Amino acid sequence: MRKTAPCEAVTVVGGGLAGSEAAWQIAQRGVRVRLFEMRPQVMTPAHVTDALAELVCSNSLGADGGLSPAALLKAELRLAGSLILRCAEAARVEAGSALAVDREAFAQAVTRALTQHPRIEVVREVVTEIPEGPTVIATGPLTHETLSANLAAFLGETNLAFFDAAAPIVLADSVDMNHAFWGSREGEDHQDYLNCPLSREEYERFWEALVTAEQHPRHDFEADAQFFEGCLPIEELARRGKRTPLFGPMRPVGLKNPHEGGRRPYAVVQLRKDNAAGSLLNLVGFQTNLRWGEQKRVFGMIPALAHAEFVRYGVMHRNTYLKSPRILGSDLATLKRADLWLAGQMTGVEGYVESSAMGLLAGINAARRCLGQGPWTPPRESMWGALVYYITHADPEHFQPMNANYGLLPWPAEWPAPKSKQERRELLYQRAVAALSQALQEEMAHVG
Repeated sequence: MRKTAPCEAVTVVGGGLAGSEAAWQIAQRGVRVRLFEMRPQVMTPAHVTDALAELVCSNSLGADGGLSPAALLKAELRLAGSLILRCAEAARVEAGSALAVDREAFAQAVTRALTQHPRIEVVREVVTEIPEGPTVIATGPLTHETLSANLAAFLGETNLAFFDAAAPIVLADSVDMNHAFWGSREGEDHQDYLNCPLSREEYERFWEALVTAEQHPRHDFEADAQFFEGCLPIEELARRGKRTPLFGPMRPVGLKNPHEGGRRPYAVVQLRKDNAAGSLLNLVGFQTNLRWGEQKRVFGMIPALAHAEFVRYGVMHRNTYLKSPRILGSDLATLKRADLWLAGQMTGVEGYVESSAMGLLAGINAARRCLGQGPWTPPRESMWGALVYYITHADPEHFQPMNANYGLLPWPAEWPAPKSKQERRELLYQRAVAALSQALQEEMAHVG
């Protein structure tokens, strides 16, 4: 456990969900905070108020009932004393099993809690340089361009600030292996990809559905954004011609389908392991901007994926995130500077609650360092810990943002195979809560 001399205060840059959560956690542990928020001095194209923790897209924080991965993450963050979830509960509106909030009431509740805290000073100024001393940066996808450039230069990495087109991810055990086979275009000695073949008729029906499917509309501030040629959404590629994908991500060259006597398929969709356990599979080259319901319908026309469970649909939006596996330790401190933590969406997570979770962890560790304590990380058996493990251990060359899902949770080798999806989730849910509860007992003893 590394130790450090106590410090007097921590600087937090960014007053969104992650920055607000980080500031609260630091202050609750007895350390002073200077929370910088550039609004209203500089407004972003997505914000309309100067309130802290303003929700700019949906007013829903996702599912909050049953055994869903989003519900599990919320249960864990409540155990950890999340300010964001406490304020969300106070501003809750009817939305079935989802946790939806009155946007204004929610933002005002967070703003009030932070501005009234005796150890938090809210500073309405633009930060363009990385502050000296213990600092948490949680500036989100609309980071000020000067700070973004300075951060990228410091880390030795390039911010991926562009129209981020990410491919869907499915659970490996939901793929129909009667219509799939392992192999590689590089030859029989390589079994790196799970191949999902299509006949000519299947491909033509799929292509027609793909080019006519409904897409997500762009935000006003994204209207002029351009695609990178090497990262075109699959539907954009398909619109260039019916056979164009056959010379790109769906090319069948070098593949032999054992279900059809070793014949080469007409077309193929390749799935690549997205985590070390191989429980998550990424649709290679299938970054997309289709609406989520359309993704389920159109990609379900691929025979092997007819009943696939999507743990993350493809997304495309303006984004700023870093290659966290090369940059961050498991405590979210940068590897180049131990007193600089990153939090929120820029770390490579998707979703309001996921971003808040990274802010909570960064806040805990910033406070612990100031108090002369070692870093802390939630156990990997928890959804929170599994998400942290993913963004700090994934393949940096193929790193894409991730949200909470059960594919991230390791299944113990000593456990028998679950009888059903329901049983699997029940066991993993129970283990996650128990593991985190135990881990938090020692950490929470330091909360003031």
